[in-house]
Amino acid sequence: MAAAAPTLPGAQHVDKAGAIKLQTKVDQVVQTTPAAAPVAQVAEEVSQAPAPAPVAAPFGLQNLPPEVAGPLAQAEEVIKGLQRQMAPQQAVRPVAGEISSGFGSRWGEFHYGLDFADQIGAPIHSVSGGTVIEAGPASGFGLWVRIAQDDGTTAVYGHVNEFFVHQGQRVNTGDVIATVGNRGNSTGPHLHLEIWDAAGAKIDPYPWLAAKGVPMQWGPSQH
Repeated sequence: MAAAAPTLPGAQHVDKAGAIKLQTKVDQVVQTTPAAAPVAQVAEEVSQAPAPAPVAAPFGLQNLPPEVAGPLAQAEEVIKGLQRQMAPQQAVRPVAGEISSGFGSRWGEFHYGLDFADQIGAPIHSVSGGTVIEAGPASGFGLWVRIAQDDGTTAVYGHVNEFFVHQGQRVNTGDVIATVGNRGNSTGPHLHLEIWDAAGAKIDPYPWLAAKGVPMQWGPSQH
């Protein structure tokens, strides 16, 4: 008959104490370990996360990896900036003198141009590129220059002292075409500038020039 193993004195006490200590440690671990977020909550947070910024498509190239698209986009901006700097001007101010009279009613009549006061002999620049239609005598203006501009309008420069262009000549924006004078019906040295639209109607030169980036403040100009 098998004999039961003898129980050592105090063994029961040791087992109970160890079990209590082990349970205490387990409870502490459970209390200090954060509970995992429910799956539904995690999915909602992922769906609400902001979408990644779209990758640029430099030079029209799609689906480039970010490490390639980034530098190419920077290079594209540099090239565009250089192109803007090198592009020809749309228009320029014809003279540096101050604007002395505007488009509209004046002295009981309608003034169809914009007057720039300046000294006799001051250079007159073509406000835009085009082809000379006429350069010579004109009633009321003494001498004038008319240029058919590339945008379909016509520029008229009146009261000039002398001119340096001829009919059929091509001129570019900013070319010196004449000098300021006091010929014809004039009360003092100035340039009378008119702009005619494609149909030949006379329009206000002020907003036409301003829309092309020309500085048009009243008074002297450094441009």
